[in-house]
Amino acid sequence: MKIFIPKETYTNELRVPLIPPDVEKFVKKGAEIEIETGTGITCNFSDNLYEKAGGKIITDRRAGFSSADMVLRLRKPVPEEVHLLKKNSIHVSYLDPFNERKLVEALAAQSVSALCIEMIPRTTLAQSMDALSSQASLGGYVAVILAAERLNKIFPMMMTPAGTIQPARVFIIGAGVAGLQAIATAKRLGARVEAFDTRPVVAEQVKSLGARFVEADLGETGQTKDGYAKELTPEQIQKQRDAMAKVCVQSDVIITTAQVFGRKAPVIVTKEMITGMKAGSLIVDMAVEGGGNVEGSVRGEEVIVNGVRIVGLENLPAHVAVHASQMYSANLTSLVEHFWNKETKTFDLNLDDEIIKGCLVTHSNEIRSEVLKKHYQNA
Repeated sequence: MKIFIPKETYTNELRVPLIPPDVEKFVKKGAEIEIETGTGITCNFSDNLYEKAGGKIITDRRAGFSSADMVLRLRKPVPEEVHLLKKNSIHVSYLDPFNERKLVEALAAQSVSALCIEMIPRTTLAQSMDALSSQASLGGYVAVILAAERLNKIFPMMMTPAGTIQPARVFIIGAGVAGLQAIATAKRLGARVEAFDTRPVVAEQVKSLGARFVEADLGETGQTKDGYAKELTPEQIQKQRDAMAKVCVQSDVIITTAQVFGRKAPVIVTKEMITGMKAGSLIVDMAVEGGGNVEGSVRGEEVIVNGVRIVGLENLPAHVAVHASQMYSANLTSLVEHFWNKETKTFDLNLDDEIIKGCLVTHSNEIRSEVLKKHYQNA
């Protein structure tokens, strides 16, 4: 089976899909691996390292797509490259399928079996394949580091001959994977940390990391079967904002992480809340690529609103590209190894498997995902 690893071409994408040690694992299983020249350069993986791992370096990107039985990449393909894919081949990457209907339809028309990274089920069996979680964890870490670098205060308390410096107050909104890592990182840096989440079930996790869980009576809330927070009603959103506004006023740093898969991120921090914050405080909007949790945040930029710096930088995991690539590569490797047929030395696309059912978006000239088909019909 021939597997192609194309070089990522998305602007400012520094991560790579597969690192040399994992290429070596595939080669030992009998796979033929082709890597586009320069693929690993952003993470200091030279073409020579990939060749030593058993991969073949190629310069013809188009030929790589057209001859591969499977394509493993990070970002979604650009429309112009879909028709280059070999019919009945398998394509694995992020796809943003709820917002990329034309791309999904093009993949179906090309008879490509597209596995969507975002839709891998959040089950114990698939945990090692869950790239959303691995990248979100790193994103949470980076958000705190960016905040610490930009804040005009230090994070920890210090007792000095010149007096005592009080610790910075950090408020994390959303205690999913990214939020929990942000809490842990801020605590390690010595900050006083508070956190909020619509799911009361995560309160113990927040407290176990040494943070205070902000209580708010929102009525019935909860999480989906995949562990995501359920979307709130307008009334619940207002109650949430009222409870958080009191904490925002006292905070030096706010980090928002709330996203609803397949939908625009909810606005959590309003202009009114920002107006009440201290001059010099800072907000990191981790949901800016999904529409943003913060009114006034600008995708890819840092702006000042009423003396408050709002950081809307994209692709936070790419700030630690080496480890982000290591984790993403491990996620892909786990996925392929789980379905690898040792006898035929091919990827076994088992349509009855629960993991495949969850993430297979297109197959045999049709859209297979019932969730997506329903979404497109209602759009």
